[in-house]
Amino acid sequence: MSALSPAALRTAACRIRLVIFDVDGVLTNGQLMLGPAGEEWKVFHGRDGQGLVMLQHTGIAVGIITGRHSPVVAARMAELGVEYVYQGQQNKLVALEDLRQRLGLTLEEICYVGDDLPDLAVLQRVGLPVSVADGHPQCLAAAAYCTRAAGGTGAAREICEFIMRAQGTLAGQYARYAG
Repeated sequence: MSALSPAALRTAACRIRLVIFDVDGVLTNGQLMLGPAGEEWKVFHGRDGQGLVMLQHTGIAVGIITGRHSPVVAARMAELGVEYVYQGQQNKLVALEDLRQRLGLTLEEICYVGDDLPDLAVLQRVGLPVSVADGHPQCLAAAAYCTRAAGGTGAAREICEFIMRAQGTLAGQYARYAG
């Protein structure tokens, strides 16, 4: 996707009703930590989780589409109240279409945040394609918005706040936490 002007980017963000995140490399830094018995550990940034919670409070749906199966991901998404969890997706377009139909949305109403080649086809179809700062060059080229933060270091929070700011809901979310 060619670069959008700031005004066109805000317009695209105003249309968003669903934000879908990849996991490894977006909600985590992409490292896969496996224990001796095959157990898996992932490190999630707390601020990213808070961003997902705030975004859902504004009425925007949140989902994930990931190529791997992980009980850790299922537990973290349940903790954050993320209802739409698609794991083990070798063809992420199938999951995108299922979720789009479930929610009755157009592609223009969907934002997808990815970082690597398995995300590319989805990035090329949604209304607001986003890559994290350390994404693969093909994903960076397909993105209308690239985060300043790398995957797993606040990139998800950044895009959540960008969308809420564009939609005029961010100040209300901040106010929920003020004393």
